[in-house]
Amino acid sequence: MDRRLFLAAVLLAGTTAVTAIAQTPPAAPPTRVRGTIAALDGNTLSVKSRDGQTMEIMLKDPVAVASVKKVELSEIGPNTFIGTATKTGADGKMTALEVLVFPEAMRGTGEGFYPWDLEPGSMMTNGTVKGAVTASSGRELTVTFKDKSDPPKEGSNTVYVPPGTPIVTFAPASRDDLKPGAPVFLIAMKTPEGKLMAARVTVGKDGVAPPM
Repeated sequence: MDRRLFLAAVLLAGTTAVTAIAQTPPAAPPTRVRGTIAALDGNTLSVKSRDGQTMEIMLKDPVAVASVKKVELSEIGPNTFIGTATKTGADGKMTALEVLVFPEAMRGTGEGFYPWDLEPGSMMTNGTVKGAVTASSGRELTVTFKDKSDPPKEGSNTVYVPPGTPIVTFAPASRDDLKPGAPVFLIAMKTPEGKLMAARVTVGKDGVAPPM
């Protein structure tokens, strides 16, 4: 092949690839829904969110449903895999807003340190407890995690858990628990049609609401 024709073909292929990449829309970020159930109609769950909106979420069939139950802070020791939403004070101290103790089968879920929307400016740490010490009031947990870099790098946060912080783990529930008025937390993704769809719902039960 003539060298000029070869270079033109390479240039055209490169331009086409760049154009295709530019035209590929980025994946939409997940939508975290917190609120109370307004209704369940077939596979459509209507939720009145905490900001007053009524949101409709399509549930996958079958949908995984879980509840939460309380856990004592003293039960969290080294090697426990947890997720904790935190706020950082002016002194740099990270204080837990809630703590979720993951079952062993869910170890590694969402591991890392990243922004969270439980409260303005909150962050989420999902990782393994390497140290737990009793503070003057409450407890301090040292949580290690691996970030999403390649290769992953390990980080560590020290989180203060004050008395009264909601501390829960997952418990069994079923679709029958998705009743109007029940508090829920779910993470939904947008379908190509722009609808919200969720594969898992965490519902409040026996007086314990999802604190996440």
